[in-house]
Amino acid sequence: MIFFVYRTHYEGPLSKRVRELPDATVLDWFRRGWAAVVTDQAQEVDAWLTAELGDDVYGLHTIFDRAREHGLAAPQSWQELRDLLEEHLYYEGELRVDAHSVRVLTDDDEVMLPYFFFDSTLADQASYLLHDDWPLPFDAVEVSAEDGPGMVHVVLLTHYDGDSVCWQPPFAFPGVRLPDLAAHLRTTTDDLKRWPGELLVLRALVAPGEEHLGAALERCNRWPSYEEGADELYGTHEEAHRFAMGRLADAGALLGRDVRRTLVRCDEHLAQMAIHMSDFFGYQQWFVFDDAWTARHEDLARSLLRYGTEWDPFD
Repeated sequence: MIFFVYRTHYEGPLSKRVRELPDATVLDWFRRGWAAVVTDQAQEVDAWLTAELGDDVYGLHTIFDRAREHGLAAPQSWQELRDLLEEHLYYEGELRVDAHSVRVLTDDDEVMLPYFFFDSTLADQASYLLHDDWPLPFDAVEVSAEDGPGMVHVVLLTHYDGDSVCWQPPFAFPGVRLPDLAAHLRTTTDDLKRWPGELLVLRALVAPGEEHLGAALERCNRWPSYEEGADELYGTHEEAHRFAMGRLADAGALLGRDVRRTLVRCDEHLAQMAIHMSDFFGYQQWFVFDDAWTARHEDLARSLLRYGTEWDPFD
């Protein structure tokens, strides 16, 4: 068995499509495609790819179209597959091929669209890629004061232009766990200028006395625009909260967003939100988790942090 993952902003709350394929190797899948649509040209390339991968994958059809056009023989090794893809596959970014995977970064002039074929030897590195339904598991290990001060990670899979993948690396709060993060956001003296905009809004929308992030995330869902900064968000928490609540009260149009379609779940050690941004671009994802959750889901946490850092999860 091999896996296919398409990181696409056009699909689903987690902005990706995941498929299991019956082939023993990635090379075998491409060879099967050759047999299906190159050797036997009665089959339409687009129809075969849709049946295999669930829908269109931007540019992938070109390898089979050009194999038909030029009478190209099916590859016999992963090295031959690499050479054929380098010469005949249409992509806008990067191509990486080895014995266990094909990784492609491309874009459609709107957003970046990485996709990956890989075999089971890489599955442990791909835990987040292979998780294709909402929500992430939320159980965690028990922690105590003896386990140290803790650590919170924030992964914001957000974008506001065509630079839509990994433009904002994960953020960390050392010395705190998620149950204490709301209070920490109200009282921190960190340099707010280095914070992502979404975190500034979250801080501002945590109300005085609130112990959990759930209500603040629900307010974030109604924030009118994350593209527009505001100097008021850098003030004291009291000043930022007053400004932010006033902004919510006069939010106006949400520019195509449907707040009813947003998904929010806040548990003791993991808070997660798939925020609906538009019918066209779908959702963006926020994950806030601490070391107690990481200890229970080590592969998933590591994979998620890579996913927020680098387009190629196997780099």
